[in-house]
Amino acid sequence: MNDSFKDIINSEKPVLIDFFATWCGPCQMLGPVLKQVKDSLGDRVSIIKVDVDKNQELAAMQQVRGVPTMMLYQRGQQLWRQSGVLSKEEIIQIILEKTN
Repeated sequence: MNDSFKDIINSEKPVLIDFFATWCGPCQMLGPVLKQVKDSLGDRVSIIKVDVDKNQELAAMQQVRGVPTMMLYQRGQQLWRQSGVLSKEEIIQIILEKTN
């Protein structure tokens, strides 16, 4: 996963990564919100979901301490990071602000 993670975050297109767990209530709430973000932004952003239980090494490497944790990358640079649930509007605003 580490090599493919590097390939993913080095994209020209912004990549929003959602570190989540299947047992996490807030993570379940965030899933549909991220789908709405993707529906609104379309090909302008990639959204990747990473299950911390199945990818413990990657989560540790990214210092994910709580779920959900979202990170925004572009060209290998982390542009933004936050734990917790945000609204569709807040996430879209952050993506547009950080990547323009």
